[in-house]
Amino acid sequence: MKRILLTLATALLCCSAALAQEPAASPAPPPAASGPYVDANCGTWVNDEWVPNGSCTAYVTIIRHDSLSGTITKVQGHLVTIQQTARTLVINDQPALDRKQSGKVAVGRQVVAYGYWQNGTFYASAIY
Repeated sequence: MKRILLTLATALLCCSAALAQEPAASPAPPPAASGPYVDANCGTWVNDEWVPNGSCTAYVTIIRHDSLSGTITKVQGHLVTIQQTARTLVINDQPALDRKQSGKVAVGRQVVAYGYWQNGTFYASAIY
């Protein structure tokens, strides 16, 4: 009987000590994205696949890399309209212009644009 009481007392002390501990802190949120996103600082395109370099973790949830192809049908400043088989898209080619990676942006040119989606807009970081 003493053995049972001793075992129960030990178990009770262990459980009460575990309950008295503070709950584990939740992991810290990722750092907020600061400043404009610059594709070249965060990774590179290799064989049509985006390869991140790990230095832009704050952008992981707000940036989705992609590539688009089609024919340019309209150019208005940094906005380029591309006709694809089933849809027409307006893309922002300012990042490609800034990096001098756009080539001649002209109506009728067939292109492949590499870049990223952010807030529903495609930003081309390179146009070939």
